[in-house]
Amino acid sequence: MTTSPDSVKHRARVVPADSAGIAEAARVLAGGGLVAFPTETVYGLGADATDARAVARLYAAKERPTFNPLIAHLASADAAKEIGRLNATASRLAEKFWPGPLTLVVPALPRCPVCELARAGLDTVALRVPAHPVANPLLRAVGKPVVAPSANRSGHVSPTTAVHVLTDLRDRIDLVLDGGPTPLGLESTILDCTREQPRMLRPGTIPRGDIEEFLGMAIADSMPVGGEAPAAPGQLASHYATRAKLRLDADSVRPDEALLAFGPSLPQGAERTAYVLNLSPNGDLVEAAANLFAHLRALDATDVHAIAVAPIPTTGLGEAIRDRLLRAAAPRP
Repeated sequence: MTTSPDSVKHRARVVPADSAGIAEAARVLAGGGLVAFPTETVYGLGADATDARAVARLYAAKERPTFNPLIAHLASADAAKEIGRLNATASRLAEKFWPGPLTLVVPALPRCPVCELARAGLDTVALRVPAHPVANPLLRAVGKPVVAPSANRSGHVSPTTAVHVLTDLRDRIDLVLDGGPTPLGLESTILDCTREQPRMLRPGTIPRGDIEEFLGMAIADSMPVGGEAPAAPGQLASHYATRAKLRLDADSVRPDEALLAFGPSLPQGAERTAYVLNLSPNGDLVEAAANLFAHLRALDATDVHAIAVAPIPTTGLGEAIRDRLLRAAAPRP
């Protein structure tokens, strides 16, 4: 299947994530099609990572820059080790956190089957083994690495339900495997493991502190991307963009703003806006991460032109939540 996104208009089908739906999704992927499916983090847009034409369709459907590499998803750590070279540190991380929301960037093996387009021409490959009752059997059925960036147009807010996927990609993809809302709601943590000391490329669902405690060593900070091509997904300065402008760390709400709150205390002036959503009324960062993208989408669908965002802690999952908000609020290119 080599059709362009425009030629599949009105063809996106939604099927339940039962055994028949998973089998159908595997057939579509094997034929070069594009399938959105749930993981424990967000919905991914899947394509056969070994098929450059399918990957090109994916980039076109998402309107994603081809210099932005993709994550290859696999059914097991053993399958991942056939694609990339895991050093001692990466092997320890894989044993501890896979299956799960951790992506490891490692040197690609000489005969790495993930096409160069998916790797953005880099000599590294990003690997993840998801832990989800739909994603894992789908990957086993496909039997190949599947690239699966978030199932939305590039730069938009990531999807956590099948409805979110259809909002962005209804006319551009072949199939949506509907497995209900994703449980975690925030993308994977990405570590550069090309050296023994890992480097944080993208904060995510597994907090930095948990990884450092397990390894007994500090994680180095990511170097600024600047004008260079990113080494992993989610490193573009402006990303997860909303239509409405975000104002972060707001201690008050202006009359023309919606409010994205956090915790039991609302900022001054919250009573003046008709649109208030709280990431977690109890101040639970896990709940806040799960609600982040859905709440941003809901507030952005109102008639407001700006969203005040209450302060978010910088510890634990707060690092990843603030990272997404900072990118959503960044100046648009």
